[in-house]
Amino acid sequence: MNRVEVSAALLFHEGRLLITRRRAQDHLGGLWEFPGGKREPHETFEQCLARELREELGIDADIGALVESLTHAYPEKTVHLRFFRCAMQAASAAPRPLHCHALAWVTARELAHHEFLAADARLIGRLCATPEWWGQNRS
Repeated sequence: MNRVEVSAALLFHEGRLLITRRRAQDHLGGLWEFPGGKREPHETFEQCLARELREELGIDADIGALVESLTHAYPEKTVHLRFFRCAMQAASAAPRPLHCHALAWVTARELAHHEFLAADARLIGRLCATPEWWGQNRS
């Protein structure tokens, strides 16, 4: 079975978390996910994530601590994901949906109103149970 390695960002700002919606024509199109993408053979997971955030959202981010590492088997491929806490660099532009259908800044409570990729959805319970990640205005 095809195995893909992916880095994903948990990017918090003012009590909200950034999520992105996959384009309709992409694999599992229309579902929400945490921004990131496939790792190239020459990259570390952190380098991959910095590149993907620039390409997909036009932002520069500091890649922080590894929060979770998990493997999820879809019928057509197995995905190994590493989720990192990230912060936008002060001089970075605001995120914009360059290679995704849409983006949203959501609160912990709003996460339940979005249909996520199965692999990403496995992390939602932990996100909601960790208020210190959200900082202010957690609701």
